[in-house]
Amino acid sequence: MTIRHCPALLIGATGSGQGKTTVTAALARYHRNQGRQVRVFKCGPDFLDPMILERASGHPVETLDLWITGEQDARRRLYEAAGAADLILIEGVMGLFDGHPSSADLAERLQIPVLATINAAAMAQTFGALAHGLASFRPTVPVIGVFGNRVSGARHFELLTESLPAELPAFGYLLAAAEVALPSRHLGLVQAEEVADLDARLDAAAQRLVWTLGDALPSTAFEPAAAPELPAWLRGRSIAVARDPAFAFLYPANRELLERMGAELVEFSPVAGERLPPADAVYLPGGYPELYLDALAGNQGLKQDLAAHVAADRPLLAECGGMLYLLERLTDADGQGAPMAGLLAGEARMQRRLAGLGPQEVTLPEGTLRGHTFHHSKLESPLAPLTRARCPNGRPTAEAVFRQGRLTASYVHFYFPSNPAAAARLFMPD
Repeated sequence: MTIRHCPALLIGATGSGQGKTTVTAALARYHRNQGRQVRVFKCGPDFLDPMILERASGHPVETLDLWITGEQDARRRLYEAAGAADLILIEGVMGLFDGHPSSADLAERLQIPVLATINAAAMAQTFGALAHGLASFRPTVPVIGVFGNRVSGARHFELLTESLPAELPAFGYLLAAAEVALPSRHLGLVQAEEVADLDARLDAAAQRLVWTLGDALPSTAFEPAAAPELPAWLRGRSIAVARDPAFAFLYPANRELLERMGAELVEFSPVAGERLPPADAVYLPGGYPELYLDALAGNQGLKQDLAAHVAADRPLLAECGGMLYLLERLTDADGQGAPMAGLLAGEARMQRRLAGLGPQEVTLPEGTLRGHTFHHSKLESPLAPLTRARCPNGRPTAEAVFRQGRLTASYVHFYFPSNPAAAARLFMPD
């Protein structure tokens, strides 16, 4: 294996809500339209932004996180992408230096060039001050240029860039326009498939993107990193995976790992009224079950199938929204409720404020898995947890993990590659 070279940029910003996803998607679609193969990654745990970025680039978007996924996992995925791409884009998380680990930590550790993206609306020369601050705050972080978002036009861009330090070039800007905005809801952006005109918005963003750097993209060296050898722990095992707008929060890396370990994944849609396909195990990922209460409540056949599956002592893993579906009742933020599958005692109610956020590490009988939590619902249950998660950043969030027989449920979204053996055991027979 040899070192691979490929242009790469990490899109960092001053904070959340500054348009990182819009800019990254616009860059991906712009360069894709120029005939380049673009691979996009997301820094930090996220399900919604990658859906948008996948549509923009035409390729699945994977997660990079020095704690949840690990450095070697990140190096391997970037190395594989460098062998197929003309450009690698990584959307940062929150502000460039926010969090532990931060986007800056990833860029510094892997020496990925950072493009500092600044929301320039109602701004002029202060643009240069912000750019200078981002570039000089930690000199070991390779901030190589700046990009303006929500710029009103060429003259505005001139005002923005006249105060830039000479060593910090402007790579371009994205014009402010209502037709490029991406709709959002309580967890973040709306799911890609819910935006009927998403491709039109992405094309509009690409058309309004002004790229001043030409073809002189910075090249990055990616060292060889092979995928670890995995036993076929799940060979001959079929796993039914809920997959529709209510259960869409599933890491591509989780699917990849299960299949590499020999599992056959069979998708089904609870929202569409489908029943449980024949399978040895069931995986209910997170999503937005509160938006599809009537459809989920009305799928009586699936409820019966899941009850029979659990009664037969077969494995079932439910994460966040998947767990909410297993409760006796779920109520949305407007007070509208419906009966769910009734396999876990208790009920949950959506609320406007955030109820759980942050990285999580869970030690189960099967082993220790890492992941994250992000939810706006409050759960009330008489059940005693099997265990609770731990937040490595010292936050009080410690999500409960419930277990009944072979049913495992929690708010935690597990990242299976953090411990492949433990992930496999969750779907194996006793």
